[in-house]
Amino acid sequence: MSTTAELSAWQEWRAERTATVTAPYGPLSLTGTHWLADHPDGRVPGVPGHWREDGDEVVLTATADGAPTVDGKPLTGEARLTADQGAVADARVADGGRRLVVLRREGLWAVRDFDPGSEARRTFPGIEASAYDPRWTVPGRFAPYGSGERTVRVENADGRERDLGLGGELTFALDGTEHTLQVSVEADGSLWAVFADATSGRGSFRFRFLRPGAPAADGSVTVDLNRAVLPPCAFAAHFICPFPPPGNTLGVSVEAGERQLKQD
Repeated sequence: MSTTAELSAWQEWRAERTATVTAPYGPLSLTGTHWLADHPDGRVPGVPGHWREDGDEVVLTATADGAPTVDGKPLTGEARLTADQGAVADARVADGGRRLVVLRREGLWAVRDFDPGSEARRTFPGIEASAYDPRWTVPGRFAPYGSGERTVRVENADGRERDLGLGGELTFALDGTEHTLQVSVEADGSLWAVFADATSGRGSFRFRFLRPGAPAADGSVTVDLNRAVLPPCAFAAHFICPFPPPGNTLGVSVEAGERQLKQD
């Protein structure tokens, strides 16, 4: 692909990325992640209904002072819920335009409140991103762990530690120096890295995500740092993004991709 075509593709990707972030149920609309264990009385602040854990399900019960809708119908009595797996807009529980997403992490249940009218979405200043530079697009090679997926404990943005599954290592060179990132393998075969670099916290967010495509049969894959993105917690503090695992802090300044939210 020519540099002109690569630039055009990157510009299209940037436009799509902005549309995703600012969508009615994009990351800017998340106004709360409420862990049910923190609310043993079943009353979640600002969220209608009574919420109760029951093994592998959550029981949502209508209350006299208000009830949400479930599957598009006003809730009467109770509904048994499992974790939502699809798009936020398709969540089973709603309260007007809000979507109440049921979440489960390491056996703990939570309800997430997505509100298209959130202040963060109304006042979004835009994303500061570096200009496209072809030198940040390099060939890489993925090597899966021979023993299968490994799990490490890493701190998350909410201050708690959780497991992060890692499927192998991605190796690539920048200006003649080889670098390696531990990466997760998504269900579609694509890779996902949580990384920091010498600019993290100094001109860019404290860490970023990189999502290369699925590697070829020989492990080859393109590493395009022009498409490094801010994690969801950069847009709303209620996300529980994992921090980079040990070894995923690059010793170079990656002046590419999304850097931080624009400053007023």
